Amino acid sequence: MTTAIHKSVLSEVILPRDGRQAKLVKQIALVLVGVMLLILSAKIKIPMIPVPMTMGTFAVLSIGAVYGPRLGLMTIIGYMIVGALGFDVFASSSSEKFGVSYMMGSTGGYLVGYVLAILVLGWTARQGWDRSILKMAAAMVLGNVIIYVPGLLWLATLYGWDQPILTWGLTPFLVGDLVKLGLAALLLPGAWRLVDKATK
Repeated sequence: MTTAIHKSVLSEVILPRDGRQAKLVKQIALVLVGVMLLILSAKIKIPMIPVPMTMGTFAVLSIGAVYGPRLGLMTIIGYMIVGALGFDVFASSSSEKFGVSYMMGSTGGYLVGYVLAILVLGWTARQGWDRSILKMAAAMVLGNVIIYVPGLLWLATLYGWDQPILTWGLTPFLVGDLVKLGLAALLLPGAWRLVDKATK
């Protein structure tokens, strides 16, 4: 494998484009696709105990790893802009709860975590973590921690530090997060193995 491929993220080696204009078109297309995937994944709810599992965090962290930090950041910012404009794009938003006022509510800290996590997952992918099952699992754990920390801090700020913040905003989601962690840890290294075979 060449050094260039070794330092690349998946989006740069899948459907490569030569030339500045072609590369720009590809990046715009990837951002648009990424925003759509974030919107769709936020609305997917898989029945689980104790709470349904949504795929929003899986999409955020996977896009960070596949796109890299810069393109991932552009994608998550695009998603946030769509939400701020009042469209129903978040997991718990609706036609009655939307826009900036919704984003400043109990979900606000987690949305900040999304932005930070997508940067970190992009960075770990640049280091090759997404090519190893164990390292990809570690990256997913790190990404989840980065999402939860501002999320829980914001909940505590809004509702009081004496409230059961962990029970509200952490423990019900851990089983689902474990499932998504395992899925990403298998899918992304598997995709890289296919790329490696195709480039040999």
